[in-house]
Amino acid sequence: MTATDSSPTAPAQGWCALSLLHGRIESHVERALESRHGLSVREYSLLDVLSRQHSGPGGHLQMKQVADAVVLSQSATTRLVTRLEDRGLLTRYLCATDRRGIYTDVTETGQKLLAEARPTHDAALREALDEAAKKPELAPLVKALEEIDAPA
Repeated sequence: MTATDSSPTAPAQGWCALSLLHGRIESHVERALESRHGLSVREYSLLDVLSRQHSGPGGHLQMKQVADAVVLSQSATTRLVTRLEDRGLLTRYLCATDRRGIYTDVTETGQKLLAEARPTHDAALREALDEAAKKPELAPLVKALEEIDAPA
């Protein structure tokens, strides 16, 4: 490739396709969650991540870990937590062993909303993937996604 060659490299084409797939999926899932449950994709993701915490050692996530899991900055995650706390879906409390630590748990109302929203999320995700699989430039990415083993 020369400096005047404007054709994209294979990694650039792949990145473009991945970005397109992500955008399509997120947009489709967002519309479904918002219309049926009043949740954004980020809000759903945050509730989902926090619902997987447990009381055992290492079971509660620090805000940085939560931010990494939902792919947001710590400040954006804190604002999101505050919004969901204001809606009664989350609660925050001080860590018993480190008074500087603040943990966040999903409330009973949040757990109920998450349980109601999960089938919508999963169906919208499946629909978006099925639609993307029809596009030749996206089909290999969809196939790769479907072959990934979910973490335990």
